[in-house]
Amino acid sequence: MTVLHPGYEGTSVPDWLRRALGEGLGGVVLFARNAIDERLVRSLRAENPGTVIAIDEEGGTVTRLEVLAGSSFPGNRALGVADDVDLTRRVGRQIGRMLADLDITLNYAPSADVNSNPANPVIGVRSFGPAPDLVARHTVAYVNGVQGAGVAACAKHFPGHGDTVTDSHLALPTVHVSRDVLVERDLPPFRAAIGAGVRAIMSGHLLIPALDPELPATLSRTVMTELLRGELGFDGMLVTDAIEMRAVAAMFAPGEIAVRALNAGADAICVGVCAEETVREIRDAIVAAVRSGVLPEERLAEAAARVRALSEWYAAQSALREKARADLDEGVGLEAARAALTTAGTATLDRAPLVVEVNTRFNKAVESATPTGITAALTALFPDTARVQLEPEGELPELDHRPVVLVVHDAARHAWVREAVAGVVATRPDVIVVDTGIPAAPSGAAHVATHGISRVSAQAAAEWLTR
Repeated sequence: MTVLHPGYEGTSVPDWLRRALGEGLGGVVLFARNAIDERLVRSLRAENPGTVIAIDEEGGTVTRLEVLAGSSFPGNRALGVADDVDLTRRVGRQIGRMLADLDITLNYAPSADVNSNPANPVIGVRSFGPAPDLVARHTVAYVNGVQGAGVAACAKHFPGHGDTVTDSHLALPTVHVSRDVLVERDLPPFRAAIGAGVRAIMSGHLLIPALDPELPATLSRTVMTELLRGELGFDGMLVTDAIEMRAVAAMFAPGEIAVRALNAGADAICVGVCAEETVREIRDAIVAAVRSGVLPEERLAEAAARVRALSEWYAAQSALREKARADLDEGVGLEAARAALTTAGTATLDRAPLVVEVNTRFNKAVESATPTGITAALTALFPDTARVQLEPEGELPELDHRPVVLVVHDAARHAWVREAVAGVVATRPDVIVVDTGIPAAPSGAAHVATHGISRVSAQAAAEWLTR
């Protein structure tokens, strides 16, 4: 049970999970749906003090603790645009501080993916950028920040999810590059993270024919053991991305995925959406594989030992966490968001606008309730601010005398978004465009790119528009 790390539904710990923790379940993954607070974490630790409690708290678009209001920290792309490694370290430290306050062991961050494909539907602004050296230095800074606060960091999604056009939540992406390109482009951030002492790495559900033409990385011994353990020298905890993701779930049942991942070299099996029956199924499959000789007992023991080693590392960092709790760097998120803004044009707002939110769909890693925050930030300045939402292929609303702020996401990736922007600009040349993702070329009377979604990014944009 040490190697299983499930999530669960609901705002209270289910009885089956309590029992499993008492029986030695090695970890739990928390999501916004669990209403995370100190009481919840205490109730988990009461059953198993050494359990690895994990969370995706990347900052920016992917936040579990601040999903309703938006993150207090800009995400990786914004940090990469600002390109101040000390600022990234400070942001990482404050995110680590938040998790230390809650007694959370492990942050599934940072994304060390090099976003080399602009059409990437699942990484995008979650990456520090498209250049290996940029991503490597900010990955190290973020890892140092989080782990300097006494919380384990996790570089993901090995060996790199940046050159994909498929979301692995939905299907299996294939990375069509040579091994040499992978080594030069995608691996440097992971090498750098390992050199910085990152405690965990998460595998990506990716098919990379140059490495293994048959199996996704998570299930490939060539990738997980020969490359990551052997060539790169990583000896920390290797955790899978969630195994209910269709990239692997369409291939095998949960139990077989777990057995294959453990055989490949994984130490912890992440199951983001889980019920008691699934845990039992996976446990029984692992036991049967050991008994039949399909999964060597020593491989399972090695995996469990690495999970325990991470838990023991966390327990030994209590002094760092106490120091971090006293080290409140309250303005660092907004400072970083301001540094990341790129702007064009001169238009400003002096009265309440109509905000038109162009509703591109966020990827599955983003909690559905996460707001762009632009409307809220402008409403705080102009209480009569109005908002309408434009769906794909929807009709543009009637644009009256009010100033118009058009909020888009990833205009560079979506032709229909660019067409919507062009249509509004043609009708209202005075429109202000705010892009919260990877932006297209500037247009409108003013163009503001936040390079990510967060509460502070929205605040920084609103400040600039009302300067």
